[in-house]
Amino acid sequence: MKKYLIFLCCCVTQLIYCQQDGDILSQTKINNFEALLAYIQSTEGRDSVYLDPARFRHFEEVDVFGITYRSDGLRVKGFMLQPKEAGIYPCIIYNRGGSLDYGTLTHYVSSIGLGELARLASAGYLIVASQYRGNGGGEGQEEYGGAEINDVLNLIPLLTSSAVADTSRIGIFGWSRGGAMTFQTLKRTNKIKVAAVGGAGTDYLAIAKNTPFLDKYWSEWVPGYVEDRISTLQQRSVIHWVDQLPRDVPVLLLHGNLDWKVKANLILELALEFEKYLIPYRLVMFDKGKHAIAEHRDEVFAQLTSWFHRYLRDRESLPDVGYKYNRSN
Repeated sequence: MKKYLIFLCCCVTQLIYCQQDGDILSQTKINNFEALLAYIQSTEGRDSVYLDPARFRHFEEVDVFGITYRSDGLRVKGFMLQPKEAGIYPCIIYNRGGSLDYGTLTHYVSSIGLGELARLASAGYLIVASQYRGNGGGEGQEEYGGAEINDVLNLIPLLTSSAVADTSRIGIFGWSRGGAMTFQTLKRTNKIKVAAVGGAGTDYLAIAKNTPFLDKYWSEWVPGYVEDRISTLQQRSVIHWVDQLPRDVPVLLLHGNLDWKVKANLILELALEFEKYLIPYRLVMFDKGKHAIAEHRDEVFAQLTSWFHRYLRDRESLPDVGYKYNRSN
């Protein structure tokens, strides 16, 4: 009996050891658009009749995997994309926008979905992206920038399981709410070399003021919101803690001047804070661009690939952001 108990304890210990945060628990290869529809049906239990096959034309150029990985002991869903050609590739973590099932990587309203990520991966990058806990068939409950930030952070050790990942070169990119998640990630790890955001949520107190229905929405499921609305939103708003961001991570800010969800003045205010704290950045404001900047999609991807090529693939030196007096100018 004693020997049996010792054996059982060893098995339990081994099971716990094998299921650490960041471990990939399962993965499914998705070869084409039809396979994606089948994967969505099997994992999320829904049809995706609104998905446009044209947005997934770059699937032919990369390998796409649906993954389940461990985060805070939960089984969380996500995706991994990599070029088909053998090699070692720099890595990009992508943070999706939206909340709950709205705006997931497989949702038709996604600003950046799997099809667009395949396009970026085809430029020579290994990309990983989380659906966040509780979404896409995963366990748990997301908190709109709360505990599920760990689902992003746990993608960093996850990358070490890939034989094609160069984990000395990790970048990060997020859209809308995913931009806010990107800034939270930069605050909590020094593993990121370069960042980019599009239509980023920078000040949720201002966003809620412009969109009153969000108060009721967040009060139903964001922890602490009813008790302390201001503190809860400030914790999710980079504009209140820019001083905690790294000074050695260049940030690309992409924004549409007609973005009604995150008004253009908010990204301009963030840029001024970047100036104050000498954080290297590039701000690109798109004429007549709305929240997803779909009006300039090719230019958006040109900016993204150029930025990641410079500071991730090619390891270009950081720009000098300090002011210097020059008589000739």
